[in-house]
Amino acid sequence: MSVSATGAGVHGGTRGASAAPAALAAALAARGARPRPDEPLARHTSFRIGGPADLLVVVESGRELADVLGVCHAHGAPVLFLGGGTNLLVSDRGVRGVVVKLGKSFDFVEWDLDDLDVRGARLRVGAAVPLKRLVHQTVAAGLAGLEFAEGIPGTVGGGLLMNAGAFGGEIGAVVGALEVVTAEGAVRTLARTELAFDYRRLTLPTRAIVAAVRLQLRRGEPATLAAAVADARGRRERHQPRGYPNAGSIFKNPSGEHAGRLIEAAGLKGARLGGAMISERHANFIVNLGGARAADVAGLMGLAGRAVRERFGVALEPEIRLVGEW
Repeated sequence: MSVSATGAGVHGGTRGASAAPAALAAALAARGARPRPDEPLARHTSFRIGGPADLLVVVESGRELADVLGVCHAHGAPVLFLGGGTNLLVSDRGVRGVVVKLGKSFDFVEWDLDDLDVRGARLRVGAAVPLKRLVHQTVAAGLAGLEFAEGIPGTVGGGLLMNAGAFGGEIGAVVGALEVVTAEGAVRTLARTELAFDYRRLTLPTRAIVAAVRLQLRRGEPATLAAAVADARGRRERHQPRGYPNAGSIFKNPSGEHAGRLIEAAGLKGARLGGAMISERHANFIVNLGGARAADVAGLMGLAGRAVRERFGVALEPEIRLVGEW
């Protein structure tokens, strides 16, 4: 079985490459899961784009997550972890195997009250917690380290796997440890020293799904933190598109440059393909004007990449993840 994670991750495979969906669904149901066959993934992504998953399973406990991954491993079924669906493009043909989402029981924040001193605090946070809400909770508590994430959509789990960041900060900087379930269904805690955070990427030492994270935040002045959050919010509202479904920044910023500036300089602001458009407000965003297909978005990505390479000699690397059958 292959496991990929998104927020972050690439999932491949073809129908018939693993256990038949009906047989796999029966095996999952026998362990108490409730798989949904042919679930349209457009319902689960911020782009509102994506074909069906063979099976979608929403898990409600760590034990259930371990059971589901164990069944998939035994049947040789590929697994895709879907966080908030905010930084990915699901193919029009959909995703083979099993797509796993974390349910409400993974939406929790545990505060280590014994550690609430002048140094800061340790938090244990479920992977399904909305990142935006966590920012406001920690700032209200006078804890610094996540202000940059104001306005970043999606869940903590997805944010971790892409090492979400903005305005000079990134979530990897405040991670103490991760609690994961491996592809074989084993529960593990990964220490900070086992994690490799890079620009918009987290590399785990094993194939796994993140269930929770332990954060280490420092004390801050509430007024200063609130001002930083307001500044981040204002910058997003001034420069990023609103009103249309999108998946956030499409390309990573090249070293010393901004992908949006390069795409705009190549004359592609407002370029359209089908129902997709390179945003007229920020050229590193592609928006769904209504009825866009994954092929439309991928076509615009290819157009932008070629234009920037030909004009400036710069290779743009996607920040969003393309998942499913292409």
